[in-house]
Amino acid sequence: MKKTIITIGLSSMIALTGCSDKKDLGLGAKNHAGNPTNVNNPTQYYDEDYRNHDNKSDDFGFTRTNKTTLDGRNISNKTASIDREQLSDVISKLSVQIPNVNDAATLVTDEEVLVVYDTNTKDRTETADQVKRTAMSIVPRYYHVYVSDDYQTLAQDVENFSALKSGSKGIDYTIEQTIKRMLKSPQGYKMSEEENENGEMVNDKRDHHDNIHQKMDNL
Repeated sequence: MKKTIITIGLSSMIALTGCSDKKDLGLGAKNHAGNPTNVNNPTQYYDEDYRNHDNKSDDFGFTRTNKTTLDGRNISNKTASIDREQLSDVISKLSVQIPNVNDAATLVTDEEVLVVYDTNTKDRTETADQVKRTAMSIVPRYYHVYVSDDYQTLAQDVENFSALKSGSKGIDYTIEQTIKRMLKSPQGYKMSEEENENGEMVNDKRDHHDNIHQKMDNL
């Protein structure tokens, strides 16, 4: 009888410990269909409604959701909003951690990233590739990234865009002209067999800047 009682007691303790561990790992969180399960907090690049400003820099980030509803709202045809200001800040800060990169100015639009940086590198192509791939790793994959080490000439031009918006009059043309000037600098290496140095699909006529490289070749 005593052995039975001891066995039941130990089993109860193990069960309680298991429940506690699951809560510590976030596994005990409720998993309602359509609602995200957050262990710490979702990335700050998304909707303000789901930001948690109490996060710590050493915390992991995890979010689980589906395509149907989010807190009762249909999100199947919606795209998560992106904090472009924060993206540009992260890209600039990571860029200056690259060897031989001293300063960086970054502009993030609705589909492009422009990074102008100051460097004393001996291998301009390699450094350009590092800066470009750093930016590529931060933004959604449909973005195109353009870089230039002509910091003295172009940094102020990129900064001037900060006061404008996507719908500003003539903005597409002005950005395209800036990109043309940036393409005179090394852009690093091709992203893949299907993509050029800036992440554009090769021979993709649907791309907004599909003919920029062709125009540059004729200069």
